[in-house]
Amino acid sequence: MDVNLPMELRDIERCLPHRHPFLLVDRVLELTPGESLVAVKNCSVSDPILQGHFPGNPVLPGVLMIEALAQASAILGYYSKDDGYDQVLLTEVSSARFRKQVVPGDVLRLEIHLKKMRQPFFWFEGNASVDGELAATVSFSALMK
Repeated sequence: MDVNLPMELRDIERCLPHRHPFLLVDRVLELTPGESLVAVKNCSVSDPILQGHFPGNPVLPGVLMIEALAQASAILGYYSKDDGYDQVLLTEVSSARFRKQVVPGDVLRLEIHLKKMRQPFFWFEGNASVDGELAATVSFSALMK
C-alpha cells in the first residue's frame, strides 16, 4: 500500500473506525510499514473531554494518551499487514507510565514502534511527548483481523 505523507483526516479515517470526538490522531507525519510511525494529536480547550476533566484546570486524561497511541499503532498495523484489516482490538496494555500533564495548546507527539508481529497479533511500544518532554510511555498488543 502506498502512503502519502503527511496523512490528513480523510486518510486517517480510511485506516480507523474511530470518528470525532473519539478520533485522537490528527496527522501522521512519518510512517515506515513494519517498523514505526510518528503522528500528532492537537490538544484544544474545545475537546469535549477537557470540559469536565477538570473544570478550571483542563488536563488530557492519561487513558486518552494511551488510546491515542493505540490508534496510531492501528494505522501502523494497517500499513504493515498485507491486506489491511476489518477489525482491530486492543488485547493488552502494560508498563504504562505517565510523566507530564498534557494541557490545551499542547501538541502531543505520538511515536510508535512495531516490536513483533505474528499475524493477526501485533506488539507495539509507544511514547507520547510534548516539546521533546516525555508525557507517557506504554507497551501494548492488538489483534488485527
